[in-house]
Amino acid sequence: MELKNKNILVVGLAKTGVACARFLASKGARVTVTDMRSESALSGQLAELAAYDIIRELERHEEVTFLASDLIVVSPGVPMDLPQLVAAKLSGREIVSEIELAARFIDAPLAAITGTNGKTTTTTILGAIFKHNGYHTFVGGNIGNPMIELAESNNIVDQVVAEISSFQLEWITSFRPTVAALLNLSEDHLDRYPDYQAYIDAKLRIFENQTEDDFAVVNRDDPLVWKHAQGLKAALFPFSRKFELEEGIFYKDGVITYRHNGHEECFPTAAIRLQGVHNLENIMAATACALLLGCRPDETFETILCFEALHHRMEFVREVNGVSYYEDSKATNVGSVEKALESFTDITLIAGGKDKGGAYAPLASLVKERVRHLVLIGEAAERMEQELGALTDTRRAATLEDAVRIAAEITAAGGTVLMSPACSSFDMFKNYEERAQRFIAAVKAL
Repeated sequence: MELKNKNILVVGLAKTGVACARFLASKGARVTVTDMRSESALSGQLAELAAYDIIRELERHEEVTFLASDLIVVSPGVPMDLPQLVAAKLSGREIVSEIELAARFIDAPLAAITGTNGKTTTTTILGAIFKHNGYHTFVGGNIGNPMIELAESNNIVDQVVAEISSFQLEWITSFRPTVAALLNLSEDHLDRYPDYQAYIDAKLRIFENQTEDDFAVVNRDDPLVWKHAQGLKAALFPFSRKFELEEGIFYKDGVITYRHNGHEECFPTAAIRLQGVHNLENIMAATACALLLGCRPDETFETILCFEALHHRMEFVREVNGVSYYEDSKATNVGSVEKALESFTDITLIAGGKDKGGAYAPLASLVKERVRHLVLIGEAAERMEQELGALTDTRRAATLEDAVRIAAEITAAGGTVLMSPACSSFDMFKNYEERAQRFIAAVKAL
């Protein structure tokens, strides 16, 4: 792809946009960056670009600039229906996402992981497996470093592992992973997409350019995933906790079994540190991707045995008066809370936050069966109480600290207090990490 002397517009100056602008400028493109924020709000980002001759259009998006561009690179946070993007598309401008741009400059096998939940854990496990197998590995995408940073570095790598969000897939044209994994689908980001199907369609684009020489690792137990996987061009490689598979990877009676082309590998799970049914799925997906891309079974299993839970995903905080406290602040949608509730019984659930537009009804049976007390916080509390409140003892709390105090008072010894919000954090906190730290501090103060 020739970039020299091309007029290229980068839309959005978060971490990905800055990395793209830097890469494009280093390749001799005439780069313009545009962002609705002010120069003072972007001082850190602009400092990173100070060494380059880059035009800035701040606090506005000029349609004429979009229409005069040879190529437009869109950051993940920018919605597809931005009027200037719509006009540019109608006029025939080429519009790409960062992963599309990066993939054109990366010549290594790519394992791409998407899904509503579990992406970060699965991506991190897979990256660790590749490294333990001796491969020079880049791990990034929606976590850590944008893929364009690998293209910019000119480092030679053997394997690329990328967490991929639906937002990143919106503007791809030729992006083609060697192995693409779809972990699960549940309602999310309905504040961005017109409906659930539009969100699903965005996720499914990860398989769009694959051929029969590639692999699609898919969740056999998720009805939506399995339904949409049937028409894929890539070779299907399912994973399952519920079905024994002739071709694929599955869990049964304490053993993970991998079967491919008549070959079988077995991994006993008793000594694995990473607990929870959701993590069993993440481990199977990562193992499938690794073995399909040439990793050795022994080194792969050694990595899995030693892997610890990532922060803010079902993380044990402490035990107080016989009650265990778990922090699951990364659970920002209903699907991830379902997996958390499946992992415990006798639960006091602290939930709520900024409503993302999905239904809470899918939690009903688990709340009825496993949640003894429900403590609600944040903007979504009222709607959550309407949909779930009649199923169990339900309370409201003004703050997260109040919620922890109430939970401590009402939870009997042997129970579990689980903060798994099913909502984003932006009504009360800067991000999910701050919410997690506040919960941990409140528990430690008991």
